[in-house]
Amino acid sequence: MARNVDVAIIGGGIAGFSAALTSARAGWKTLVIAGGIPGGQLTSIEKVEGVPGFPDGVAGYDLGPTTQEQADSAGAEIMMANCAAMEAAGERWIIRSDGDDVSARAVIVATGTAFAKLGVDGEERLTGKGVSDCASCDGPLLRGKTAVVVGGGDSALQEALTLAEHLSKVIVLARGRALTAQKNYQDRVRVNAKIEVRAQATVTAIIGDDAVSHARVKDLAAGTETDLPASAVFAFIGLVPNTSLVRGVATLDGSGRIAVDAGMRSNARGICAAGNVRQLSPHRAAGAIGDGAAAAMSVDRYLRTGEWR
Repeated sequence: MARNVDVAIIGGGIAGFSAALTSARAGWKTLVIAGGIPGGQLTSIEKVEGVPGFPDGVAGYDLGPTTQEQADSAGAEIMMANCAAMEAAGERWIIRSDGDDVSARAVIVATGTAFAKLGVDGEERLTGKGVSDCASCDGPLLRGKTAVVVGGGDSALQEALTLAEHLSKVIVLARGRALTAQKNYQDRVRVNAKIEVRAQATVTAIIGDDAVSHARVKDLAAGTETDLPASAVFAFIGLVPNTSLVRGVATLDGSGRIAVDAGMRSNARGICAAGNVRQLSPHRAAGAIGDGAAAAMSVDRYLRTGEWR
């Protein structure tokens, strides 16, 4: 027998818990199916900036649990399980998981994204041995060493700044001629003596026996390659949306994200999306919080009136 709820929220990040808070406060029986660690990708970020109410920023591993506690206090239930499939059953949706199956009148998908891989030799073999995507986790273990950060966006520079608090040198490799991160991060990187930025460069291989010892770096302008001594490589070259669950259920855009309207509603009746998994996401914590609330409000209207889009 499936567990019956009004609203099922798939994903335990800030978008999911924001949706759960709004949905539970509206009086609906709300269940968050939170796979992995509650808080999602934010738990690996030392300081989340740009969130109203936190002028000095807030640690992701604090923000996630705080939002979860609010949703829990409002009456939302939380189930630690991973979802495997979703299918229509009349006017309800059945969600298959490695815990209980869930039957819901409406679903909010807030499954977020995963970091894209470089896809180079040595990356998979040395993951956890110097190849990482969590500066706050591994930075303290690399004290006094050199690391390479691949990418020129917000995540890359944010993690480079975190690493610089512990390491002696951080080398940022940006594929383009210029960084693409927001100006605030660029300004802080520019004045940090521990951080070096190299434009038009990338990693083509990660070298080491039992741990990372070098990164093979290609100068994209000259076409030459050199082996750069480094103890770690962090790749932040983009995000891959976690949408396999809804593929064939809701329309995806060209990037694989869920296509939604201004109310976060997909073309599948009763399914909303929130956070980085939705089309045109701003990829900001504040945006994910707003998405979750907007999706829950659209679901509230749907459950009360039957109107969709």
